[in-house]
Amino acid sequence: MLLLQFSTSHYCRKARLALGYKGIVYRVKNLTPGFHALQFKPKTGTTTVPVLCPELPGQPECISDSSEIFRFLEEFSPDRRLFPLEAEQRLRAEWLEDWLDESIGTATRFVYYDYRAGAGKAIDPSLASQMVIQIVRRQYNINGTTVALAKKRLALAFRVLSVWQDQPYLCGDQLTIADLTAAALLSPLALLLEYRESVPWLFERIKEIHLICGEPLPPGLD
Repeated sequence: MLLLQFSTSHYCRKARLALGYKGIVYRVKNLTPGFHALQFKPKTGTTTVPVLCPELPGQPECISDSSEIFRFLEEFSPDRRLFPLEAEQRLRAEWLEDWLDESIGTATRFVYYDYRAGAGKAIDPSLASQMVIQIVRRQYNINGTTVALAKKRLALAFRVLSVWQDQPYLCGDQLTIADLTAAALLSPLALLLEYRESVPWLFERIKEIHLICGEPLPPGLD
């Protein structure tokens, strides 16, 4: 299988965690933001990553969107399930994944790129890196007001996910799509000392899930 991705995207990390957990052999192709659309928009109808290409007879040519990739992988490789069998637990896992995708993944992006443009500029002060950061900030309207709102959303997320302090999984007694999504979409915050110090339990869970899935630890935890 081939995964088309941006190497730094936390949504692409989410797909890699699922592939690793399922034990599926795959390779990645890192795309250049902007130019990437020319490579797969005609096939997928979208410009977002990740995109998974199974490259197998009888399978779809491309699956775009990390949530759809989860569903495809669950059907393709039903061993090591990611969706709970029990109806109520499955509903909770799917709700958490959707909420994390639509609200918290975005909030993480805002806080992360605000940090990279300011206090975290030294991580990569190169002109190319800073140009990408400024493009992202303009594209998503990242400013003081939107970053403050994003921090409030993250504070709520930490309260919702605080069950991780006392139990290894967010839904039931096994790893699910909720755990993988939280571990991937909150991973960029590992570079921010304020979060590593205020919610250390979060990053312990993120580490554990990466190890289970055989995925290299995110920057700040490696």
